[in-house]
Amino acid sequence: MKRGDVLLARFPHPSGGRGKKRPVVVVQADAYNQSLRTLVVAEVTKNLALANDPACLFINASTSEGQATGVLQDSVISCLLVATIKAELVDRVIGALSDAMKQKLNDCLKRALELP
Repeated sequence: MKRGDVLLARFPHPSGGRGKKRPVVVVQADAYNQSLRTLVVAEVTKNLALANDPACLFINASTSEGQATGVLQDSVISCLLVATIKAELVDRVIGALSDAMKQKLNDCLKRALELP
């Protein structure tokens, strides 16, 4: 798995509960993906109310770029909800972000984490 891959995995609930299986995007650097047994991922949600938040990235599922992500309907990558998960709990890779989308995701992460 590498940065920008869209996976199907159990994303932990913010309350500490088990959470549900959903698409997530790997946001961790590839150098760490190779050496650690955990992944830092951002949640993908169908809550389109977040689409205009600068810490979130809209995925238009009707475009070729959106279809390459593997999501089946319009969705949002929320950099407001980032978690560390065990790599062995990933169900499968369903798609990947384009280079342009990865750059936009970087901007979203910077906004969410208040980085320069």
